[in-house]
Amino acid sequence: MKKGVVITICCLLFFINSGFVFHKFYVSIFQINFVPQKKMLQITSRIFIDDLNDVLFKKYKLKTHIGEVNENSNDLELMDTYIHENFKIKINGIFKTINYVQKERDGNVIVCYFNCKEISKIKVFEVQNTCLFDLNAEQQNIIHANLNETKQTLLLTSENFKGMLKVN
Repeated sequence: MKKGVVITICCLLFFINSGFVFHKFYVSIFQINFVPQKKMLQITSRIFIDDLNDVLFKKYKLKTHIGEVNENSNDLELMDTYIHENFKIKINGIFKTINYVQKERDGNVIVCYFNCKEISKIKVFEVQNTCLFDLNAEQQNIIHANLNETKQTLLLTSENFKGMLKVN
């Protein structure tokens, strides 16, 4: 009897803990830095490679290989298109063009570098980020912004995918 209870408790603990181990983490991170000397925003995004390839397939019905050996220029164009459709920045009430610079792989994450040029002063900063929301409702996009030497963070979700920062 005692042995049966111990085995049951051990099995129960295993199944409870395994739920936490196998639960996937749905998050991307965007770091935005304003460099006034260059009159530009420098943007770095960090997105899980499998999530990015999955969302591109779901949206465009094309298999991509971002971050893989067989990646090609069409894959990168599709990624750039997707980012431009889902990540938007407005400075002082005006939408800004986001330019793709380059990308690199860091483990199972694709790190992309972008910039926005010709920005002399930021009073109001608005961001909209719906990246990966059409893939998973639990997706969270974290925005870290360093604007005019003021660091702020936004947590964007499918219910709250826009944020505004007032800058000194």
